[in-house]
Amino acid sequence: MMRELLNVSDYPCDTDIVLGGDPTRLRHLLEEFGFSGIELMLTGAGREEFFSEFDICGVHLRFWPNWLDFWWGREEELVREFGDRETVAAVFGASREEWLSRWRENIRAAAACGARYVVLHVANARSWELYNRRFAYGAATVIDATADLVNAFADALPEECLLLYENLWWPGLTLTEPMLAARLLEATRHERTGFLLDTGHMMNTELRLADEAQAAAYILRCVKNLGALRERIFAMHLHCSLSGAFVRRMMAQKQKERPRALTVEESYRYVLQVDWHRPFATSAARRIAEAVEPEFLVHEFLYESFAAWYDKVRQQKKSFGGGDAAV
Repeated sequence: MMRELLNVSDYPCDTDIVLGGDPTRLRHLLEEFGFSGIELMLTGAGREEFFSEFDICGVHLRFWPNWLDFWWGREEELVREFGDRETVAAVFGASREEWLSRWRENIRAAAACGARYVVLHVANARSWELYNRRFAYGAATVIDATADLVNAFADALPEECLLLYENLWWPGLTLTEPMLAARLLEATRHERTGFLLDTGHMMNTELRLADEAQAAAYILRCVKNLGALRERIFAMHLHCSLSGAFVRRMMAQKQKERPRALTVEESYRYVLQVDWHRPFATSAARRIAEAVEPEFLVHEFLYESFAAWYDKVRQQKKSFGGGDAAV
């Protein structure tokens, strides 16, 4: 039986601003729309106790978008990206082992919450590669390095907890290349391992999608191409992103410019323009969910206020329920 969840983080912007410091607001939202629980992002800088009364089905682990240069000790590239050694140490820690300890802390916190699964992004991109998509590291390189990283801290993960790899549109796991997806699972030593399919991220791998009907057809084609691996999709982030025209325009523009490191604000602003996290407005949402049949379906949105969050949940639940025009 599929369990529907909402995403939320322990950042103060979620707990204190969006939810006004009141857990009952979240409880009422879950109850009104029939959600089973939440997928929680644990940042290490928030209020975990805020969610003590909720069923935390999954935990989204932290993510460092550009980590391979640190993992491999490429100091020149790190300084180019982050500006100086002090900033690098602030982002990752002073050593590989210190960074691994942060991963282990994140996983132990997830286990303490009783999470049935944890989610890990599989991707790498230097900030100046975001615009033009000319990447230094290919997908296979990122896949292999991710397996090495995970195997280095997987001992902290309880045996019964699912480790789910999430697709992105940067080099790594896109779920559009079955051989690479299989390679990642085979190289991971944690036994209970699978995938979390993010619909918006998969849309971002095809820049010619014009509407939700095309997006649904593309996603279902990619899932079918996975063959037997589709049975390893245990969870799904459901949201819509149709930013292809914007991405194509930016790629053409930035090809002519000299690459430079972006600030955190610039990177974040650009990613938000690519990765919309908007609700589906048509029954494409139901078509995808019924075809994939994940155990956990997370209605994953970005939101600045409770009212905006509520409206997005309501719209996608309406489209998911089949009350709109079919596509």
